[in-house]
Amino acid sequence: MSLCAGTGRACRSKPGPLPSPAMQVSNLRSPYVQVGDLYYFARMLDKIRLHAAGQLPQEYHANLGSGFDGRAISFLWLEYAALVERVRQGGTDEEVFTWAVAQGRQPSREEIEIWNDFMRKRGWNDESSERLMMRKKESNLEAKDDIQTFFDYIDADEGRPLVK
Repeated sequence: MSLCAGTGRACRSKPGPLPSPAMQVSNLRSPYVQVGDLYYFARMLDKIRLHAAGQLPQEYHANLGSGFDGRAISFLWLEYAALVERVRQGGTDEEVFTWAVAQGRQPSREEIEIWNDFMRKRGWNDESSERLMMRKKESNLEAKDDIQTFFDYIDADEGRPLVK
């Protein structure tokens, strides 16, 4: 129960959650899009570009350089601020990726395979499953059993069809 406005007394909310409108952000790609064969890197570049242009919604600002961004830069042995600066200089995703592996490291094919499998399954039967359930509930998506990972959640929350 919540407090009714101006009364200070508890009031009942309407039954059942209302559907959450998808957070559609132009030019923000799915985490499944690959650059340099890596999942998520393209999305991180999009977030950096959108933020620099003042077009990234406020809801995304808190996780810039952390969360999945933090995992990606750690995997490539980069500093987030250096990546932001390089993206601001311009260039294609592939050019930025080439710069990234030259500054940090070039993962092996096996490391990339492990990274991709880890990232695309995050939230499915692991220590972050509870957080995924919380996020689904916040977005009124808890009844969607086909959302089993954070990548699924991101795509659903942003109005994209789920990748299967």
